[in-house]
Amino acid sequence: MKITTDIIPVHNYFIGDKTNLDLEAICVFAATGFFLDQDSYYKEQKVLRPATRYELNEEGTSVLKSSPYFKWHYTPNERPLNEVVDEFADLFETIIKEHSQGNKMILPLSGGLDSRTQAVALKHLGIDTHAYCYAFKGGHDETLYGKKIAASCGFPFQGFKISEGYLWDVIEPLSELNNCYSDFTHPRQMAILDAYQTMGDVFSLGHWGDVLFDDMGVPENLSFEDQVEVILKKLVKKGGWHLAETLWQSWQLEGDFKSYLQTRVIKLLKEIDIPESANAQIRAFKSLYWAPRWTSVNLAVFEASKPITVPYYDARICEFICSVPERYLAGRQIQIAYIKKRMPELAKLTWQAQYPFNLYTYHYNKTPWNLPYRIFNKIKRLSKSQLYIQRNWELQFLGTSNDEELKNWLFESDTFDDLVNKDIRNQFYKLFKEEDAVFYSHPVSMLLTLAVFSKKR
Repeated sequence: MKITTDIIPVHNYFIGDKTNLDLEAICVFAATGFFLDQDSYYKEQKVLRPATRYELNEEGTSVLKSSPYFKWHYTPNERPLNEVVDEFADLFETIIKEHSQGNKMILPLSGGLDSRTQAVALKHLGIDTHAYCYAFKGGHDETLYGKKIAASCGFPFQGFKISEGYLWDVIEPLSELNNCYSDFTHPRQMAILDAYQTMGDVFSLGHWGDVLFDDMGVPENLSFEDQVEVILKKLVKKGGWHLAETLWQSWQLEGDFKSYLQTRVIKLLKEIDIPESANAQIRAFKSLYWAPRWTSVNLAVFEASKPITVPYYDARICEFICSVPERYLAGRQIQIAYIKKRMPELAKLTWQAQYPFNLYTYHYNKTPWNLPYRIFNKIKRLSKSQLYIQRNWELQFLGTSNDEELKNWLFESDTFDDLVNKDIRNQFYKLFKEEDAVFYSHPVSMLLTLAVFSKKR
């Protein structure tokens, strides 16, 4: 049996038995929100690595041979930015056209650049497209951006408000889709799953464009040791160290968690080996480990409704990125220039990350030019009588009814007692409720995920 995994896989392929829990791997999951490299919940079960050709036994349960066919690299082909943009335009539009195959595409829009770039390509190619966007109830209305982008492209558009507490009605079906390999606070699309049926035929999803088409914000000559520290800071979520170290000690694992994770990151980063560019090396690390083990996991929610395409995952995009000089990737220059080239009017619409500026004026998003907006926005937020929702977890964890559901999952499950001590669950719940909700929202979310996993297994 032969399997070839994609450079950035949409699906994780598991082999091996579910026998003994891999507690070290679960500690990493608790700290970061995803499993690292080939890890799973079980010691005997592993995930096949990206960009690798595998030969398995007839039952598909063990690896006989494996050989990688692609290695992330940095081989910049020096040419002017306008040539790079033209290359990107030809390549991206070719991919979008191939993905559509005469189908009506469903495009999730946001105020960012990835979906806007897709919208430009779909419009330029004349592909039938239905766009939509969602926003938090009580939060910043992201549908305003999506509606304007869709109108500029002539796409039909639907806007949705994601209400508080939607998670509890869908948490078990969601766990069947992501198999508890991601926490449950991020896939807002689960709240509107039924609405997709009438929108179109195939999703065009914009995942991972923001990683591939930007720099990593570090000097090109950043030392290997400092790269490890940057990755650890990016990997571990707020409160993640605390939860993982607490679990590590409670399970009486050998050594200490921080040294364990640091050693693993060092080993994986050395395998990448791109000494010419710290940005390219960190991007490769994220594409090998974040993308398939975190980003891809909840793509299953979209796929439960309609077939999906992910243009930025395409192998040709990965190869293209390796050939682009880092100075052109910095600051999202390629996507910005492409949008300006194909649809200048769309470039004039507000860029959410640089609000209230657009793709022509975002350079002014600094003092003193943005000071009036910052003052106005702060006054507006302070004047609101209700809580201003900014984060996914606030919709699911805050408020009396949400709290009751959360406590039920954390404390009323006998199966969870076998995995995580109730004193630990009480400790982090109290820290979330009484000390710092923002800092301890991640640990609570991971404990909820482990609670659901305990029930499923």
